[in-house]
Amino acid sequence: MTKVRLYTDGAARGNPDGPGGYGAVLQFTDSKEQLHEKTLSAGYEKTTNNRMELMAVIAGLEALTRPCQVEVYSDSKYVTDAFNQHWIDNWVKNNWKRGKSGPVKNIDLWERLLSAKEPHQVTFHWVKGHAGHPMNERCDVLATSAADGNNLLVDEGG
Repeated sequence: MTKVRLYTDGAARGNPDGPGGYGAVLQFTDSKEQLHEKTLSAGYEKTTNNRMELMAVIAGLEALTRPCQVEVYSDSKYVTDAFNQHWIDNWVKNNWKRGKSGPVKNIDLWERLLSAKEPHQVTFHWVKGHAGHPMNERCDVLATSAADGNNLLVDEGG
């Protein structure tokens, strides 16, 4: 299996309900030790930061054309803890309910993420945001530039 690093970030201006964007960078090294890289980003008219954090991971995983071992690096505890603390398992088991807290938010994107993740072996790593991590900073620029750009998409679930 190809080993891939996926760096992600999401941004929203005027969270919630302002414009937002995501940025993702996929990297892998081939058998000749050549580094290959693909950047992804898109902006949305009206969304939230959490939705963009999820979209960054989704976009990266959906861009893969065959099963891979994927190391996801995100500054979103919302995303990383959902998997590392096994919240997602309980949400699915409880039909997307969080107990007394009510329904899970962003179910449409969580389901899409689970589907995108399915063919891969995925590990999630949290990195501190805005702390000088070069790839996190790069993804932040991609995400904020997308949020500030033209031709913004409509977030159907937002």
